[in-house]
Amino acid sequence: MSAEAIDRVLSAAQAAGVASGFVAAAKLPGGGEYAGVFGQRGVADPAAMTGDTLFWIASMTKALTSIAALQLVEQGRLTLDQDAGAILPAIGEAPILEGFDETGAPRLRPARRPLTVRHLLTHTSGFGYPFMSPELARYGAHAGLGVGDSLAMPRLFEAGERWQYGVSTDFVGQLVEQVSGLTLDVYLKRHVFDVLGMADTTFALSPEQAGRKAAMHARTPDGGLAPMPFAPPPPPNPMLGGGGLWSTAGDYLTFLKALLAGGVGAGGAILGGDSLALLTTNQVGELDCGVLTASIPMFTNDFEPMPGRTKRWSLGLMVNEEPGPDGRSAGSLAWAGLSNCYYWADPAAGAAGVLLMQIMPFADPKALEVFSAFEQAVYL
Repeated sequence: MSAEAIDRVLSAAQAAGVASGFVAAAKLPGGGEYAGVFGQRGVADPAAMTGDTLFWIASMTKALTSIAALQLVEQGRLTLDQDAGAILPAIGEAPILEGFDETGAPRLRPARRPLTVRHLLTHTSGFGYPFMSPELARYGAHAGLGVGDSLAMPRLFEAGERWQYGVSTDFVGQLVEQVSGLTLDVYLKRHVFDVLGMADTTFALSPEQAGRKAAMHARTPDGGLAPMPFAPPPPPNPMLGGGGLWSTAGDYLTFLKALLAGGVGAGGAILGGDSLALLTTNQVGELDCGVLTASIPMFTNDFEPMPGRTKRWSLGLMVNEEPGPDGRSAGSLAWAGLSNCYYWADPAAGAAGVLLMQIMPFADPKALEVFSAFEQAVYL
């Protein structure tokens, strides 16, 4: 029943112009799987969406980079509570932004306590994104820094004080590179993607893969879609552990199924049991997580998944402490990517789903409605 229900939901959404097309994949609670493709790769690209269409998955990268760091913790090459600034001096030297003076100049001071690997993995480091922080957006305007300069911006608070979504996982990727001696793309391919069988997940598209990618779009004021130029910088470019990957729905579902299977994929385990627990359970105590405030509207809308319900953060993903409104159980894992890509994994029900599209800004209301309906259909 679920496959037919999902087809109806996504077909209707595509016909209504929510996106030029969707690719979706799911593991159903009863044990079966779903894969669906709808529409075309872009409003100006008549090529049909296919199961191997590639999408920029943005922050869906974060969970995979977090796994790389946890692998190094398992090997004793990193510890969660060591000073990350001792490995990456630039982040230890990042000042705290305390506000702005009467002239509009930022007030900065040195940090007073160490910033640990754990703080980075839990987004309690104080680092943010300017498009999700009015303070950082104002700082960037004053300092002449754009969104692409996010890693050079100050921190918003002392480590551990609260949760703030931002560039922390990009720094985790740099830690992985420093400690392993491998570039992040090579590390992830050898130790995560090849183990799981994620053959189409990459930081840099090959010419063949570039021919299969979906086009990016901007939501227009009238609710339509306009082609939006989008391309990451060509190699050599920073391997952004917080948002640099391209992938397919099938590849990402392969990762989600490994989470449901205790961290085990086709080629073996990516994490041991203790590390998997750190990745899949609350690691921030009573800190509220998951609510994002827009400060640069072209990048994102405000976002609150499962409004009114308790959300926490593991060492890589959001954890809902209460059942979700669309079917997922308490203890489920989820997050998203800036281009309106979404996923969840529900260990209690043995279910997972990923829905990919390429639309900006993030948290597009129409896209969120479709994701909600998709999730409901998976649980039918």
